[in-house]
Amino acid sequence: MSKFTLTLSAAVAALALASVAQAATPMTASGKPDLTGTWSNASLTPLARAKGIDKLEVTPEEAAKIAANTSVAGIEDPGFRNKSYSDPNAGAPEKGGSDFGLKGYDGGWVAPGEALAKVNGKFRTSNIVEPANGQLPYKDMAAAAKRAQIRGVTYATGNAPYENPEETAISERCLIGFGGTGGPGMLSVLYNNNYQFVLTDSHLAILVEMAHDVRTIPIFATAAQAKASHQPAVIKPWLGDSVAWWEGPTLVVETINVNPLQGENHPFYLSPKAKVTERLTRTGEKEIAYQFTVDDPHTYTQPWKAELSFYPSPGVYEYACHEGNYGLEGILAGARAREAEAASKPQAGR
Repeated sequence: MSKFTLTLSAAVAALALASVAQAATPMTASGKPDLTGTWSNASLTPLARAKGIDKLEVTPEEAAKIAANTSVAGIEDPGFRNKSYSDPNAGAPEKGGSDFGLKGYDGGWVAPGEALAKVNGKFRTSNIVEPANGQLPYKDMAAAAKRAQIRGVTYATGNAPYENPEETAISERCLIGFGGTGGPGMLSVLYNNNYQFVLTDSHLAILVEMAHDVRTIPIFATAAQAKASHQPAVIKPWLGDSVAWWEGPTLVVETINVNPLQGENHPFYLSPKAKVTERLTRTGEKEIAYQFTVDDPHTYTQPWKAELSFYPSPGVYEYACHEGNYGLEGILAGARAREAEAASKPQAGR
């Protein structure tokens, strides 16, 4: 067989495979890959690679081992692992019991997923793919560590004055979901990792299960038209100012002007000048490949890139943020009582 015949046969085979892949991808009436549906990005893969892991992709056996030794929700009890969640049929735990991790207040609804993220059929140890080390390329590590410490102490442990509602975290106030679920840069978190995408010719709407955030993103004919349609810089909405355009089978979303409060408390810091470019590509009936690039020269030494995938989900469920929670009421009542006590004491010089 001649080299030409071999080359022609290979080309025909490639076209046939491409046709099969395209046929397996649901399309809209206007011929675009259809992103509409309910999806989940739940996984145990972190944004940045954990210490001691030196490669991005691992075998199924390695992935299972990493997942089996993943602690959840910061609980280091070896009994609390991703396959040891509460049994929904087991009934309430004993009052005052110490089995916090498995049956307690927080353990009951923790559901981050049971495996590492799989992208293009390969298990991943980090969402970050560039830089190759899987780490956030901070310009100022000391400043980054200080921000992380403040965020961790103030927002994770509640170790703050909290004398007014505005001092609590934006997620604590149910303004947006925590952990970057709504984007830009839609990440999986401890629970409520479901999304509903609705695609039309002119918009993509993304309903985020956590806090019921909604991104309504206009789609333009070209990148130039989209970029020219950003709102004035003085407008800095929650989840940012997003516009989109198609590049072949990929919907590209560019987001700027993220609200500063969100940027400060995002899982990765975003300065007021940050730009996040997301790319959604439906690669088949049961997967949307998702990639985002963060370009923020104020904060990072280089643009960095992360990848994950969305897979079909049975639906989007109610997120009742703090329903029945009297914690904030108690915190504020305590602050008011402390103020009243201070006011009742004689002041020096009077």
